[in-house]
Amino acid sequence: MAARAYWTGQIRLALVSIPVEVYAATKSGAAISFHQIHEPTGKRINYEKVVRGIGPVDRDEIVKGYEISKGNYVLLDDDEIEAVKIESKRTLELVQFVDTNEIDVFYFEKPYYVVPQDELAEEAFVVLREALKARKKIALGQLSVRGREQLVSLKPCGKGIVMETLRYEDEVRKAQTYFKDIPATKPAKEMLELAGSLIDQKTAPFDAGEFHDRYVDALKKLVEKKAKAKGKKVLEDVEEPDTPRGSNVIDLMAALKKSVGGDKPAPAKKTASKKTPSKKESAPKARKRA
Repeated sequence: MAARAYWTGQIRLALVSIPVEVYAATKSGAAISFHQIHEPTGKRINYEKVVRGIGPVDRDEIVKGYEISKGNYVLLDDDEIEAVKIESKRTLELVQFVDTNEIDVFYFEKPYYVVPQDELAEEAFVVLREALKARKKIALGQLSVRGREQLVSLKPCGKGIVMETLRYEDEVRKAQTYFKDIPATKPAKEMLELAGSLIDQKTAPFDAGEFHDRYVDALKKLVEKKAKAKGKKVLEDVEEPDTPRGSNVIDLMAALKKSVGGDKPAPAKKTASKKTPSKKESAPKARKRA
C-alpha cells in the first residue's frame, strides 16, 4: 500500500511556487506493548471515566478545561476550540535562510521527505535543492496543518529535500541550567591525545542497520518461550558486565592508556653518553711564542 502524504501544497520562494508532496520519513518501530489483564479470568481490563465522590460519568458530560489556579478551570466547548484553529493553508512560504550548523540539534523534532508533485514541478524543485546545497543553507518557514502552525526547516538530502519540524523556543529547556556547574577546565594534552586515539580506533561510516533495540529482541524471545511453556515462569539468565570492585576513584590516564592498548610501560629513552675527555683532549694547546 502506497504511503499517504502528510501534506500536499506549494513551497513558495518570492514569486516562485513549487508543488510538492510531504511524506513521513519515520515509522513506528517493532516495539512490544503490553495490556493489563485480569489474571483470574484472563480478560483485558477496561478503564472508566470517573469523578471522585460521584463515580462513572457519561461521555457527553465531559468537556475540556484549562486549569487557571488550583482546582479552578476555564471550561471550553469543542466548537470554541475549533474556532481558533489555524486554517490549513496549502502554501509553505520560505521566509528565512540560515547556515546549516546554526540551529542547535535539540530544536529538530521529526523529519519528512519532500518530493515534487509532478514533472512540471521538478525543474523548480531541483533549482531550490541545488541553491541550498551550493550555499550550505537551511530554509525556514511555518506550515499550517491540522489546526496548528509548525515551524519547519528544509535542507537538501540526496536527490530530494528533507523537511523537519522544529520546536519553538518555549518548548526547549535552556542548556545553561544544566551545564552551569560543570567546571571550565582544560584537560592535559596527553589525555586529549589518548582520547583522540580511542576515537580514531572506533571511527567508522554510520550504518543504522548495525544498531537495534536489544531489549525488544529479548522481549520477543521471552514471549515465544512463554507461549511454548504454557504458563510456566521463564527467567532468562542475564550476564552482568564486569564492574571493578573497591574504590570508585579511577586513574583516568591509566584507563585511557589501557583503552587504546597503550598500558605497557614505554621504553626508556636512550640518552647519548658523554665521553670523559682524555688528558690530551682536555689539555689546552700551548700557543707558540713568537
